[in-house]
Amino acid sequence: MAQLISLDMLAPQDAQGMRSALSGEGGCSSSSCGSSDGPSDLPPEIWEKVKDHPCYSEEAHHYFARMHVAVAPACNIQCNYCNRKYDCANESRPGVVSEKLTPVQARRKVITVANEVPQLSVLGIAGPGDACYDWKKTRETFAQVSQDIPDIKLCLSTNGLALPDHVDEIAEMNIDHVTITINMVDPEIGTKIYPWIFYRNKRWTGLDASKILHERQMLGLEMLTARGILTKINSVMIPGINDEHLIEVNRVVKAKGAFLHNIMPLISDPAHGTHFGLTGQRGPKAQELKALQDRLSDGTKLMRHCRQCRADAVGLLGEDRGQEFTMDQLADEVSYDPSRRESYREVVAQERGEHMKQREAAGAMLAGIDAETPVLVAVATKGGGRINQHFGHAREFQIYEVSAAGITFTGHRKVDNYCEGGWGEDATLDSTIEALEGVRAVLCARVGDCPRDSLNEAGIEVSHDYAHDWIEAGITGWYSAKFGTEIRQTA
Repeated sequence: MAQLISLDMLAPQDAQGMRSALSGEGGCSSSSCGSSDGPSDLPPEIWEKVKDHPCYSEEAHHYFARMHVAVAPACNIQCNYCNRKYDCANESRPGVVSEKLTPVQARRKVITVANEVPQLSVLGIAGPGDACYDWKKTRETFAQVSQDIPDIKLCLSTNGLALPDHVDEIAEMNIDHVTITINMVDPEIGTKIYPWIFYRNKRWTGLDASKILHERQMLGLEMLTARGILTKINSVMIPGINDEHLIEVNRVVKAKGAFLHNIMPLISDPAHGTHFGLTGQRGPKAQELKALQDRLSDGTKLMRHCRQCRADAVGLLGEDRGQEFTMDQLADEVSYDPSRRESYREVVAQERGEHMKQREAAGAMLAGIDAETPVLVAVATKGGGRINQHFGHAREFQIYEVSAAGITFTGHRKVDNYCEGGWGEDATLDSTIEALEGVRAVLCARVGDCPRDSLNEAGIEVSHDYAHDWIEAGITGWYSAKFGTEIRQTA
């Protein structure tokens, strides 16, 4: 076993980068479960599969990054919420890419990213079409990358229509994470979501299309479960169409062995050119999404930290560094150097141990506070499990529910960047206050007087008293100061 190392033992450039990733210190100048389960909550063989996967473990997403390669442009179904022709470098949405890659180009790009982003642990193929329908490109990409980086986790996303045809190969290739988008188990509801599918060299529409899709999705899920491959089910919450029905979807997929259920909000904007966007179908509000997730929280592992990533996303969840690694910026010849990723994983092992102790201490402290009503707390973080981001630099806030029963991650709220070139914007602050509906407090590394005063007037307290603390320690300190004896556990 490799000897654990400290940050001080690393090369200066690596140590600085890892300090930034894990603590965020120095990043606050004015100029993103899966399951939150840990090793004690899961069988060892399952924990080993998910512990470094940022999508399958909420805890892991503080430390590890994913990369999607856009090698599978062909698709065999049409969804009313999808338009794969649209592209914007600043748009984070499934199906969106800036560059489509060949498997050879994808290998070059993955090696480059692995050398530059030590947090990288997962390579995924999520389109921009369907990874199973465009199977030859998916298979070739995974085969090439695995030869160079054998320890990288492989996963793919699919609508499920072509999935049963490839489950045997998926198992042989050691792809042990598969995501299936399942929005219905009632084909009548499916007719409102899918105008057509392409199956067995024929285009199907209406109820026939929905029945075929449903049957193939269920078969694929059952086949994956039988082979011990972990499945995450993505479901798009579409108010008035399948929002209530997703309770039944959850029941069915859980019974068929799904490991994780991710209920995502519909992204509906006329500018995207989707059917739902152009016809005025609204997406759910943050509180509506949370309410549905809460109804499914007993016994179901829910992913609440999904960012609905682009099909070419790179980096930690909640960030996208894809524009740093476009093909015109890559060297013609690349070779993999594992040293930075190996060093990073060793440092993370130490950090996670400390973080776990802080979580346990927070739970023990909260249990002694006599407070009945749970409250929502928003955290500005750049990763590493710490409160380490300036309020004005945040593009999202992670939301936690805290009470005497403990601290639970409930999701994230996207916001516009308040500080643009060092200046705040009143309109942006208004939209941030709206996005933080229901939140009692915001914890951040720093905050200016103007936004703090405005949020206070809106009933939202903003504090930088817990800057660079572990998230759970900071929330516990704030909560105990409000509702019990003030106890603060610093890092």
